[in-house]
Amino acid sequence: MTAVAPVATTPGGSTPAKRGGAAGRPSVAAWLVAVPFLAFVGIFLVYPTVLVLFGAFQDSNGALTLGNLTTLFTGVVFDAFVRSIELSALTAVIGAIFGALLTWAVAVGKQEGMVRRVVVAASGVLAQFGGVPLAFAFLATIGFEGLVTKYLRDNVGIDIFAGSAWLFELPGLTLVYTFFQIPLMVIVFLPALDGLRPQWREANASLGGTSWTYWRHVGGPILTPPFLGALLLLFANAFSAYATAAALVSQGSPIVPLQIRGFLTGEVVLGQENLGKALGLGMVIVVSIAMGVNVLLQRRVAKWVR
Repeated sequence: MTAVAPVATTPGGSTPAKRGGAAGRPSVAAWLVAVPFLAFVGIFLVYPTVLVLFGAFQDSNGALTLGNLTTLFTGVVFDAFVRSIELSALTAVIGAIFGALLTWAVAVGKQEGMVRRVVVAASGVLAQFGGVPLAFAFLATIGFEGLVTKYLRDNVGIDIFAGSAWLFELPGLTLVYTFFQIPLMVIVFLPALDGLRPQWREANASLGGTSWTYWRHVGGPILTPPFLGALLLLFANAFSAYATAAALVSQGSPIVPLQIRGFLTGEVVLGQENLGKALGLGMVIVVSIAMGVNVLLQRRVAKWVR
């Protein structure tokens, strides 16, 4: 005799309907709701990426070529990539360290305390504060005629720009980028710290473990993947930033986004738009690698913070 599996029924005796249709597929209404999002992604992400991908392998006449890609490893273009990576890595490390310390100070406080709410709200705003407003804020504060600059020069006798216009070079970009990297670290890293359960520390103490033992064998291994993932996210955020550098650096193109602007606008030589697209493809590859490693790290730690 063949066994028949029981059929689940509702209290009224009817069989519950499967979500998304008989085959479990999303309903037509679900697809309609997703249409605006898919259209947005297609227009502002997929379509530009396709243009960059094909344009990187074409010369000014539309013929296929690998010359644009080989240029990435020569001259000022390669130097721009090196400077961009150095700038992104440095600001990511600074933002990750100081952001993690601030996040820890917030996490050990009251969950509904005023300090936590203020820091989280401020971080959400400052992490998105960039471009022309951020550049103007630094110029008005520590520019050549900024408030702090004039006060130090007139009252203390210190000229912070003595011998160098560092604010408009890589050191200045490092300072400005760090301004939005730290709050971004707070937003990204806070859920990982909140995921540390008190029971783990209690279990460690009940087994005779010390605070060092807890961080060595429990807290440290759990927080390392999300910390490294946040570090990679900060790197990608700085590497792809454009508006702030464009507003602050008016002369020269020390980093890749500004190099792309020069090629697309023809500031150096006309007809090099596809070389700019090759630089854009290089940026896509670098950011994709960073985000791919970030995804792997997040999957590794997901089982601990559920």
